[in-house]
Amino acid sequence: MKKTTISFGLVSIPIEMRPIIKNNDISFNKLHKKCLSRIKYVKYCPHCKKEVKQPDIIRGYEYKKDDYITLTDEEFNNLKSEDEKSIEIIGFLNLKEIDPIYFEKSYILSPPTKSKAYSLFKAALAKSNKIALAKTIIGTKFYYCILRLTPDGLIMNTLYFPEEIIIPELVSDVKFTKKEEDLALSLIKSLNMKFNPDILVDEYQAKIKEALDTKLDGKKIKKPQVKQERTIKDLMTALEMSLKNV
Repeated sequence: MKKTTISFGLVSIPIEMRPIIKNNDISFNKLHKKCLSRIKYVKYCPHCKKEVKQPDIIRGYEYKKDDYITLTDEEFNNLKSEDEKSIEIIGFLNLKEIDPIYFEKSYILSPPTKSKAYSLFKAALAKSNKIALAKTIIGTKFYYCILRLTPDGLIMNTLYFPEEIIIPELVSDVKFTKKEEDLALSLIKSLNMKFNPDILVDEYQAKIKEALDTKLDGKKIKKPQVKQERTIKDLMTALEMSLKNV
């Protein structure tokens, strides 16, 4: 949890910022195959030929081969202005204007105590049907972010910078027939659904958990049967058969 403020014009709204995403993957330790002891990762300086403790480690930028400019934690903190330490709103826009490809991490913003300014800000967002574009610093990284109202509360999404998004050049489109297009649209319609987050089950992690339970029971893990998938090269035939199997 981080305590900060939303800066909205001359209004300052104290909030607590909490991440709402966690890594749910099953974690494994690295072990020595021979004795099953845990492997240690030692921070070692080859020049001094000794292990180095964390307080003796600093950041270094290699501007040419083996030459570094160093920055301490204090110097990093001095780069932050007081404004950047808050969540400074710079404007309002429509959510649909931002491609989801820019979304990075998610946080929930809530006041430490009841706050008229916070309640008013939420109500104004709801009434205007807008989201706020803001900037802030989290840790040592500068972010642009959006603040949007959801049924779960006020959510902040940090955004990737355009230079962080790499989209490869795509091959050009190929012509298709009207009948193929109609079949594709019929297939989409037959698979139409409403989003329900409860259906998002991590099948791979479930398999790992099942495998661990199997080994705990002293049984061997069986290799799963591979589903045989038919390869149909003719697009029209593939579409027609897909519709029949829905």
